[in-house]
Amino acid sequence: MSKQAKTLTAAELRRALDYVATRRHAARNRAMLMSMYLAGLRVGECAALTYGDVVDGEGAVRDEIRLTPEQTKGRHPRTVYFPEKLTLELQQYLDLRKSQDLKHPLFITAGRKGFTANVMTQHFYWLFKKAGIDGASSHTMRRSFITNLAAKGIGVRVLASLAGHRSIAVTQLYIDVHDDMKRNAVELI
Repeated sequence: MSKQAKTLTAAELRRALDYVATRRHAARNRAMLMSMYLAGLRVGECAALTYGDVVDGEGAVRDEIRLTPEQTKGRHPRTVYFPEKLTLELQQYLDLRKSQDLKHPLFITAGRKGFTANVMTQHFYWLFKKAGIDGASSHTMRRSFITNLAAKGIGVRVLASLAGHRSIAVTQLYIDVHDDMKRNAVELI
């Protein structure tokens, strides 16, 4: 079995965000990272997002989006919920973008084209490497999303639904059990 993507600690997330802030396309890179970290998007789903997927008729970021079968890994449509923190992040990014074309990719490369899943995967590989976060990948944010919610007591059925998994067994593989989770669990006795 292949090695699981690592989950980010709070310090590693901060380090990644601090690194992003010093680089070109900081707003875009932060918005991409936080979209996957705070909503559990797969890299392919994030790359497939259009402006129209995330904004309403007035140009405000939606608090939930509907991914089409073409945008998802399993070709099953699903709803993705955006926490308020993410809607604020995306609104800041969109305020800089000023796009009005609803079909335009949400995240574009320096060459002004939409990201592919592969290009975005490589982008995050280098971002984490240059930020000094070993073992992190584009899948790290999704796995961190699921693990963080599990640590807060969210049940595996809800996690599976949020992740777009058809099997809770798959979701359970994403949960990285760490010492704080075990300490908190025994304190419930």
